[in-house]
Amino acid sequence: MSETSQPAATRRTIEILNAGLARRRRAERRFHAYGLLSLSAALIFLFVLLGSIVREGHGAFWQTYLQLDLDFDAVVIDPAGTRDPTALAQADYDTLIKRALAARFPDVQERKERRELYGLVSPGAGFVLRDQVTAQPSLIGTRRATWLLADDEVDMLVKGHYDRSAPASERRVSDREVAWIDDLVAAKRIERRFNTGFFTAGDSRDPERAGIWGAVVGSALTLAVTLVLAFPLGVATAVYLEEFAPRNRWTDLIEVNINNLAAVPSIVFGLLGLAVFINFFGLPRSAPLVGGLVLTLMTLPTIIIASRAALAAVPPSIREAALGMGASRMQMVAHHVLPLAMPGVLTGTIIGMARALGETAPLLMIGMVAFIVDIPHGFTDPATALPVQIYLWVDSPERGFVERTSAAIIVLLGFLIAMNALAVFLRRRLERRY
Repeated sequence: MSETSQPAATRRTIEILNAGLARRRRAERRFHAYGLLSLSAALIFLFVLLGSIVREGHGAFWQTYLQLDLDFDAVVIDPAGTRDPTALAQADYDTLIKRALAARFPDVQERKERRELYGLVSPGAGFVLRDQVTAQPSLIGTRRATWLLADDEVDMLVKGHYDRSAPASERRVSDREVAWIDDLVAAKRIERRFNTGFFTAGDSRDPERAGIWGAVVGSALTLAVTLVLAFPLGVATAVYLEEFAPRNRWTDLIEVNINNLAAVPSIVFGLLGLAVFINFFGLPRSAPLVGGLVLTLMTLPTIIIASRAALAAVPPSIREAALGMGASRMQMVAHHVLPLAMPGVLTGTIIGMARALGETAPLLMIGMVAFIVDIPHGFTDPATALPVQIYLWVDSPERGFVERTSAAIIVLLGFLIAMNALAVFLRRRLERRY
């Protein structure tokens, strides 16, 4: 190549290189823009989802009450005058409510109208009065203004979920009921209060009385069984496979199967629990004990994989130093390796428990889908779980259950966020730098 042509060739090469660099920079900028666009779209969808859940469910944290002047007639409550708790519990308290409504709206005479009038109050209001009178017998013979739980249709109307301007045939509240409710609102006898019953009561056929406490207790008992069984078994398995097991095809087969079990659909574990724990061992159906055993099988692969990763992340120098100082392999693992790996082990355990908390399919297979009103007090009592409770409420036709379904989802998301935040906190709090 001549001296005159060499500068031109060099310039050509530089131009080609610059063009290639420019294309790569443009490609990097496009890739960066695609990433930001994907992240923005994901955040938008997440906010829309959470926003719709909060919009639908926040009303369930407030409940409508109406005030009536109740006459605690001794003839109705305790005609014998014995004040026996058994007799007080068997009294007809609905009669007191009907009398108070009839006195408030004396113009209502027809049977159909009276039936609509009595429907303003929750069917469970009589049970609340029973508990009040049983706890305070001095109410008998008095006349007091008492706040009673309103029916779910009244609650929906007061919260604005029903269009008042719509034809009566398209509303679940008649024009007469709307007029009665407006009269009570004008008299300041209707108000909304914080719905403590949603957090303290069990399930109910009436939306205004339904709560999540029974499902929360059932989930807590189920997760307690899962944690007690899955954590020691999972950590022990991970320690053996990572520190003591010989490297051969049998351990390779075990590792492959553990990894495969982590990807098995959860309903398969439910079928296994139904076949083994209920049909073979005869354990009680719809019990937290069986639910905990099933979720233990489902959670074990996650804990084992996370624990092995945490153990493998411990530097080999720790092991060599411990062995060089005369420690046995068991002492080396128990006193040096495992404490350093504990942040990762705890993180994997909490993430596995959070996954178990949100599972529904395996619990459906073992019968925890039953309608349970009573709060469970033991591991063998019939119970349900919070995800299953949400599943049951979704299938209910009443508008009031739509609010409670979304509110229960909010509570479940709160638990999941708290568990993941605890995992992050423990990892940062216990993590050691080498």
